[in-house]
Order: sequence, then structure tokens, then C-alpha cells
Amino acid sequence: MKIEQSIHTDATIWMVSREYDGLAGAGGVKDVCRQLAEFLAGEGGYPVRVMLPRYGFMDPEQFGFSPLTISGTKAGVICGRQFESCFAVDMDYPEQERREMVAIWSQVINGVSVYLVEADRFGGKQGVYTYTSEEEQGLSWQKQGSGHYDYFAMNILLQKASLEMMILCKDAPWVVHCQDGHAAILPAMMRENSGYRNFFRHTGAVVTVHNAGIGYHQEIEDLDFARAVTGLPENIILKNLLGKSFDPFLAAADYAVLNTVSENYGRELQETAEDARTGWLGHALKARKVELRGVTNGIDPATFDPVNPQKLGLAAPFNVLRGKLEGKLECKNDLLSQTGRLRQWEYVEQFGHLAPASAVPLFTFIGRLAGQKGIDIVLDCIPWFFAKREEAQLLILGSGESQVEDALQSLAERSGVTGRFCFLKGFDSALANKVYAAGDFFLIPSLYEPCGLTDYIAQLLGNLPIVHHVGGLVKVLDGETGFAYQENSSQGLISTMERALALYEQPEKHLRMQQAAVKNIFACHTWQDVMSEYILLYEQAQGLTVGTAQ
Repeated sequence: MKIEQSIHTDATIWMVSREYDGLAGAGGVKDVCRQLAEFLAGEGGYPVRVMLPRYGFMDPEQFGFSPLTISGTKAGVICGRQFESCFAVDMDYPEQERREMVAIWSQVINGVSVYLVEADRFGGKQGVYTYTSEEEQGLSWQKQGSGHYDYFAMNILLQKASLEMMILCKDAPWVVHCQDGHAAILPAMMRENSGYRNFFRHTGAVVTVHNAGIGYHQEIEDLDFARAVTGLPENIILKNLLGKSFDPFLAAADYAVLNTVSENYGRELQETAEDARTGWLGHALKARKVELRGVTNGIDPATFDPVNPQKLGLAAPFNVLRGKLEGKLECKNDLLSQTGRLRQWEYVEQFGHLAPASAVPLFTFIGRLAGQKGIDIVLDCIPWFFAKREEAQLLILGSGESQVEDALQSLAERSGVTGRFCFLKGFDSALANKVYAAGDFFLIPSLYEPCGLTDYIAQLLGNLPIVHHVGGLVKVLDGETGFAYQENSSQGLISTMERALALYEQPEKHLRMQQAAVKNIFACHTWQDVMSEYILLYEQAQGLTVGTAQ
């Protein structure tokens, strides 16, 4: 495939991301990136292009990608494969000038031009952000679950390859939308590096902060390496320190419009002590008079419509808005049957099992088993849950911190919880859909939560969320579209679960809340509405470009 030289248009939108749903994902970034891109291309009519790495676990040809031919490039070998079109990217180390070769895979998916960056640095990785058990078996220092040692270089290579790709294709975008800290240095490089600044003088930049928590910034303490590999002037590196580390989000502040993924999360970061969880990033931005705009993520209800069960891998169709929930009961019976005995799954390991008691309320949890997601609160609640509520069941699907996994495994093996608790260790998106559809109540006890997408998915599948009312989870309206509690404690979660159980005993009220939750999504949280807010951000970003009236 060859890019035509006439592709240039002032309305082109490029997204740079480490995740994209259906190709590579580890969290909500994948969903936001794909759904926003597809709505901008479809409903918005914009030419949209997405750049992300070709990781080692991805088979691009299986997904319909083909190598892209770009005029003026040369043939080369990357990851043991011959490519017709390769180009070099400067990736200097301190005291060593270096270049890395990349090639591009291309495919149009639902109207979006998606490009994968082929590089030795990416092709050797079997996980998006962390090492896998397979990699640990190969090299013992690559501990499963630990972040890639060259994470910063990976991020810079993706960002520089994206900029080089745009130049080679003579495509100076209207705006570049950078997804999270992994792409947040691009606006600074685009403006400060001599090889880029003139070509992109009319290109705006937006950086979306998906998670500002400590450990998510993609910051680096090695300032010499940061300066060498980014090519940024030393004064830019030193100006953008958070503590002792060069921080990508701070680096973006002078060159891009910054937003985060919910209005309340943005407020928490810049107006409350919750910002301590970020290392005070929000307050550092505020001191520079940079507003961290909040745009609450949307969802495409059609993606999780149980009226079409085949698409989701469900046992039967159902319709929450019309109150036709017979199929949801079939979905519940199907999951209870599958988890009713210890069995072998392709992607998860099962501990414990659930009895075939479909009349009993089923609480569910899907997510990373980490402190941010509040799994410690769930663990604290479990003794009460099984001691006081013999008529309820609990299913947890996820993986994460080894001590949490061990605790859940141990719990599932106790005789007192037989038939009432099941832990599915790992993740499988098809199985997750079954859990969403089968569950009656969905636990989201997050310590903090920038937005949250699981509450949307649960609601669309008739599974009412029970949330800690922080960050983006305030979109769950307590007593109307789900249940919420303020106190971050096991007692707060327990009392709210009790309220949910009381509702379960009143089927008509239960149905009305399920329906209200879906109606609220259609009224307030679809991507059509959210897309309009992002277009306003893109227009604002144009105000920061060279030659634009300020």
C-alpha cells in the first residue's frame, strides 16, 4: 500500500497511543482511543490516523495489516523480517549517537487508518507495559508484572516514529492527540526540535491524562538520558521536573491543551488534596496557570448491546430498556454452569466454584488486582459477606499483585465458601462479557478512578454498579443508576452492598434502576456528545500554533 501525496488536509487528526482496542490493550486507554477515533472518522467525517507499536504478541497479517510503502525510504530487516520501506529514527544515548530502524504496517479499520510501528525494541515485548511469565522464564530479571526496563525509550521511539511518518507522508495534521504519558512529550519535541518545528508549525496538540497516579506519568530520573533521547534542550528538561524526575505531562504544558478523562477527576487534581496521589502534578500545572480540562469518557452503547448476543459471546439476548430480562437469566445460568465445577480455561485459572443458584444475587468484580482498584477493600469485606449473607455469591475476574492473587486463591479453597465464591485469575474479554451479563451487582471500590468504563459496561448489561464516589465514578447516581458510598472503607462498601441486597428483593424497583442506568448513558454519555467536546479542545489547540491569532 502506498500513501498518496495528496493526503494532506488541515482537518487530519492523528492519535498516538500505546493501546488500541482489538489490537493491544491493558486498560481503558484502548477503549477510549478506538471509540473516539471511530466516531471522529464516522460521525465527525474527519480523516483519522492512529499510531501504536507492533508488539511481539501481535501478528499484524492475521489482523489484515500489510507493510506500508513510503517513497524515499529504503529496504531493511527488522525483527528478522525484510521490509521494502524502512526509515531511521534518532535515538541518541548520552555520549553515543544512535539510530533505530522502523517500518510501518497499515490497515483501515472501521474508517480509521491504523499504523503499527515495527521496531526491534517493540517486537521483543510480549506485554504492552510489563513483562510476562514467558519472558521471565527466558530471562529471570524480566520479572512478570514489572515494567519494561526501556519504557522511556519505547515511548520516545513511538513518538518520534509518528512525527517522522507524518513528515515522510507530507501530512501535517490539524491536531495530534497524544494518549497519556506514553505520548505526552511529542508536543514539546514537535515545537522545540529543529527537524520538526517548521513542518508542524500549524499543527495543534492535545494530551489526554488517562491516569495521573504516581507511577503512571512515564517520568524518568536520568536527566542526561532524557535530554539525549528526546533531543530537547537542557533548559526544557530542567524546567519540567516533578520532584527529581523529568515529567512528560509537565513537558506538554507549554505546547498542548491538556485534559483528563472526567470533570471531577480534573477538579480533584487541581483543587483538592487528592492530588497527593499524583505527586502534586495537578497543582504544579495550576501554578503555571494550566487548566486540566475534564472531559468524561463516553461509550458506544452498540458495542455492548445484549440484544445482539453473538457479538458479545452471550448465551441469550435480552433488552434492559424494554424490561425483557429472561435472556439475562439465561446468561446467568450459563455462567453458573461454566463455573459450577473446576475447569480448564484458555486464558484464566479457576479457583473455587459457584453453585447453580440463579435466584441468588451475584456480586461481580472485574479489574486489576491492585490497591488503586480497591481490591483490598473487597478482601476486607469477604469475611462479612460469607458469614452474614449465605444467600449471595461473589465472582472475581482479574490479575495483578501476587499477594492479592494468593489471598484470593487461598480463600477460594476454604470449605466455608464452597459454591459461593469463584476467583478467575487472569483476563479474557469474552469471559468478561459473560460476567458483566450474568452479574446483578458490580463492585468498583476504587481508591481513585480517573473515569471508569466498567460501570458503563455493567449498566448496559443490567449489572448495577456499586462504587466509591470518587473521580469519574460520580457519574453513577446513588440510588438512581447504581449505588455509591463516600467513605473509603470496608464498612462503607458493606453498608452499600446491604442496600443493594435490599433492592434485589424488590424486583420492580430493581428493574427501574437498571433501566434508568441505561437511559442515563444514552442521554449523557455517548461518544457523540464527548466527540463534540474533543473537537472544541482541538480548536483550542490550534490557538497555540505558530501564526495563529492568540
